[in-house]
This record gives sequence, C-alpha cells and structure tokens, in this order.
Amino acid sequence: MADAKLVDHQLSFSAFAHLLDTRILRALADLGFARPTLVQSKAIPLALEGRDILARARTGSGKTAAYCIPVVQKILSAKSSLDITDSLYSVTRGLLLVPTRELSEQVSAYLNGLLAYCEKEITVVNVAAGSTTQLQKMLLADRPDIIIATPSRVLSLLQSKTLSLQAVESLVIDEADLILSYGHDADVRQILSGNHLPKVYQSFLMSATMTRDVETLKGLVLRSPAILKLEEDEDEAANLSQYYVRCSEVDKFLLTYVILKLKLVQGKCILFVNDVDRCYRLKLFLEQFSIKSCVLNSELPINSRFHIVQEFNKGVYDYIIATDESGAHGEQDPEDEEVQEKEVEAEAEAEDGAGDDAVAPEEDDTYAEPGPSSSKSSDSKRKRRAPSPNPDAKSRKRKKRGAAEKEYGVSRGVDFVDVACVINFDLPTSSRSYTHRVGRTARAGRTGMALSYIVPREEWGKNKVVTCETAEKDERVFGRIEREQGGRGSKIKEYKFDMKQVEAFRYRMEDALRAVTRNSVKEARVKELKAEILNSDKLKAHFEDNPLDLEYLRHDKPLHPTRVQSHMKHVPGYLLPRIAPVTDEASTESGLKDKVGFVPFKKDGARAGRGRGRGGSNNRRGGRKKGDPLKKFGS
Repeated sequence: MADAKLVDHQLSFSAFAHLLDTRILRALADLGFARPTLVQSKAIPLALEGRDILARARTGSGKTAAYCIPVVQKILSAKSSLDITDSLYSVTRGLLLVPTRELSEQVSAYLNGLLAYCEKEITVVNVAAGSTTQLQKMLLADRPDIIIATPSRVLSLLQSKTLSLQAVESLVIDEADLILSYGHDADVRQILSGNHLPKVYQSFLMSATMTRDVETLKGLVLRSPAILKLEEDEDEAANLSQYYVRCSEVDKFLLTYVILKLKLVQGKCILFVNDVDRCYRLKLFLEQFSIKSCVLNSELPINSRFHIVQEFNKGVYDYIIATDESGAHGEQDPEDEEVQEKEVEAEAEAEDGAGDDAVAPEEDDTYAEPGPSSSKSSDSKRKRRAPSPNPDAKSRKRKKRGAAEKEYGVSRGVDFVDVACVINFDLPTSSRSYTHRVGRTARAGRTGMALSYIVPREEWGKNKVVTCETAEKDERVFGRIEREQGGRGSKIKEYKFDMKQVEAFRYRMEDALRAVTRNSVKEARVKELKAEILNSDKLKAHFEDNPLDLEYLRHDKPLHPTRVQSHMKHVPGYLLPRIAPVTDEASTESGLKDKVGFVPFKKDGARAGRGRGRGGSNNRRGGRKKGDPLKKFGS
C-alpha cells in the first residue's frame, strides 16, 4: 500500500472513468485502491495521451500502478476494435523490463490482480521467473500481450528467435537507475539498437533517483518525455534515524547478539551481509542463542526467495539475513569507478610482467597475523595465472566481480513490509548502495532505524576466519556516505554502547562463534540446497524414476553438524544490564525468584533417616522391606 502522504486526496479513480475501462476500475476497487497517488494522478492521463513518461518518485509512491494501468488500458482499447480471428489480435504489445527476478514476481502479482476481470482478454507471462526454457517457449508461442523480464533474458529469447517484439506499443523500464548498474547495460543497448523493436512505441522510465545511468537511458529511449518529479517532504529524512559503530570484526557478532537477544531493537529487522558464506555464518551463530532467522541469497531458487520474503512480511520471521552482493561488488560511486579502472589496469600490467615460474603458495585457512602487513601479504598470495593482454585482464576482473547472479537483488525493488531496523553487518562499498539498503525501513510514513558497523583499518584482518574482504575500505566508504547523507539533511550519529556491560556477554559470544566452523557453514549451505532439491516440483519425475537418489538425499547425514549448546538459549539474570528491557525469556532466573520465592535445596517434610540413594541409613535397597512372594500364594 502506498504512503498516505503520497495519495492525491483531491481525486479518486472514479474521476478516470472516461479514460479507464470499467473492468480496471472494479479490479482497483477490489485491491483497495480508492484514490490514486500523486505520481499515478499525473502519469496516467499523460500516458493515455501517448506521451513518453520519465517519473522520479521514491519507493512506496505507487510507480508500478502508474505504468501498469495505462499499458493494460491501451491493450484493451487496441483489442476492442479487432476481431478475435485477426492476426494482430494476439501479439505482444507490452514489454516490462525489471532489474531483478524478485521485482518481476512482484510486478507479475500486481498485474494478475489488475486483470481479475479481463484475464481472458489479456495474458501476462513472466519469463524472468525460474521456469524451464521449454515451458517458456510454449508460453511465448501463444504470443502473450504483456511480457515481464530482465534485459538479459529478453536478449537471449530474441537471439534464439523465440520472442518477437515487432508489435510492441509500450516499453517500460522499471527501477531505471538500477538496470544499467546491475550489469544489464550491454543487454539494454542491444535490445534498443538491434532492430528488435518497432520504430514507434511509447516508453516509460520509472526511477527513485536521477543518476547518470538514467540520463543515458533517457537519451536512448524517450522522445520529448513528460518529466514527473515527486518531491519529498522536508521531514521525510527525520523518519529515519541513522547510527554507526566502530568495532572489530569479532565485535560485530557480539553487538548483534546483544541487540537481538536483549530486544534493544523492537520489530522486524534486516541484516545485510556481503557474501553467502557470511550469511550462513551469522545465521548459525544466532541459532546458538535460539534466535530464529531466515536467509536470502542468490543461491536459492527464485520461488524460494519470493516465499521467504512473503514469510518475513507475514511475521513468521522477525530477522532476515540478506546477502547484498550488488552492494559489495556491483554498484560503484562515480568517484570510485576511476580508482577501480586504475587498479584493474595496474593489476593487468603486473600479471603481464609476472614470469611463468613464479608460483605463489596457496592461502592458509587458519588465522592471519594482526596488523596491516598481514593483509598485504595475504593479498599478494595468489595462484599463478597465464599472462594475458590488458583488455582480457580487465574483462576477467569484471567477470569475477559479477560472478554472482546479476538478476538477484534485495537492497532495491523487493517489497519488505514494516521493517523497523536495518543493520549493515557489512558496510556496502558505495554510498549509493547504502542509500538503497537503509531505504528498506522508514517507509510509508513510519519511523525506522539504520545501524552500520565500521571496521577501522587497524582492526581489519586480525581474525582471518571472520574477516570480510570489503571491510578493508570501510573508513573511506563511510566518509563518502557521511558527505552524501549530510547533503540530504541527514546526520549519522555514533551509537554508544556501555562496553563494560556488553563485555559480560563476550565469553558466550566467543563460545558460540567457535562452534560455527568453516565446515558447519559449508554444510549449512548444502543442507539448504538439499531441502530445495527435495521440495522441487521439477525433480519429482526424476525421483519417481530413481528412488535410490531420493533415499540417498534423505538419509545423507551431515559430517560436521553445528554444536548447539542448550544453556545458551537463556540469558542469566546476573548478566542482564540494568537498562535492558526484561523479557520472560531473558530473565528466567530472576523472574522465578519473584514469583515462586525461596526454594530450599531439600524438600520440607522429607522423611527422617533417608540417606543417599533410594535406601535409608541402613543401606538397604529401596525405601521399605519387600514382602516374600512365596508366602502370598494361596494362603
């Protein structure tokens, strides 16, 4: 639901009765949309006049409906004048490009609700979802009216001649500021310049921010567009409280344990990490204290990721640990891109100059010595690579950074509901990614909090097991984040913990962290994937033909399970800080004393003469003399 502050209270959707089909108006009423948002009230009439639209509005402003309603209305109008036997009746008229699969699922769900009363006239296919290629070809053979996809998927289908866009009337690029930064730049350019689209079509560019990428797309796609800017109120920044803590890598786990276990943050929380391994390490660490959480990363299938987001939104989980790989390696600040190019070129020259006989030892998996010298030496330890020219080295570097699935993203586009707090467990590598992450909270007029952990340069690399590679640049990145947030009128304050009280929890944290080994993290990833395989609908036929495979998967036990200690579940009363909110779980011992009173070691009224064991002081077994069974027969 859109923010109440962004709703146009002077209009209702009934005011568009002369523009919109009655079936669309009925569907909007069923969905609970009585009044349009500001961006919808401006965009819908202009779009139905045939104007290209460039809309800049923040998340939660109703941008999805602002382009879906005109696209559907145009298709209904076009089909109303055609006979069902006409060859132009069943053609693809709308193409919706989105940066991630998660966003494609949300757009598809909204369109299905909007088409509740005209689903026979208009068909929608989401080819970005994880369906098989054969199934997608069958769906596209029927020439659906609207296609939702990522740019890379559309280009693949165009190149295989599976998809035709020659009849497209509406092209939508949603989250335009992310389309190019997610690695789709080459795909978008090929789609637009490869004679795949007709000469005349209407374009929509929807974005939350105006970046150089959006300016590039504007020049490629739009023709004399209507530019809509929905300015935010001055007090919007006041809804979000931003804090930071400077701490070591190990102390990240300590502070997270204290914050979540003592309920210092009330409500749902997203914890962002920068790679999949750390995602599972943090989950297993929290499990040691019976803190229930779920994980969201690019290894999981699209349907599972969508289901996890739904479970989180319903309140099944209060904590979700999200791997934001785009924030770690994808998006870059403009001033950082030049530095990256120089680093890539320097690395390429170093590789060209290296001899074939130079073989570096493999990286050790135990611990790194403290100090900056160890980080330099560990960075220099690399396996030998064959020499290659500079262009190849540059492309290889980019491919390595983009090895993760580029169609996965959680910091933008995904609709998380009622998030009270965002914890940047790992700081992103750009101020832009930071803005996207903290934008998951303080939405729809609600207040929210963002807490970021910053690792000082001198603390980085001291504990190699829990060190994050991107944390080496935390100080420099945080400086840019502070400048950008300050320019927006927001200030990031230091969150001060009373470390004397926090230190009391350190031994429990270290005990739990030791239990989470590399092998247990690896097996947690395998367990998650194994569960997905067992629950996969696509593999049911395979398991029916190969029942032994199913048995092997079900009975395959982990070799190195995580050691769970039951006593870690509760926090003893003597450890509780005075300022911490006392919960039933956290105050088991102190709460029982108040309710029950003093409980003696020995029970009152115990029989005198009863000694150790079940017998008395005469050491006979049992409390009383046993009768002779032979004397009880037939007497």
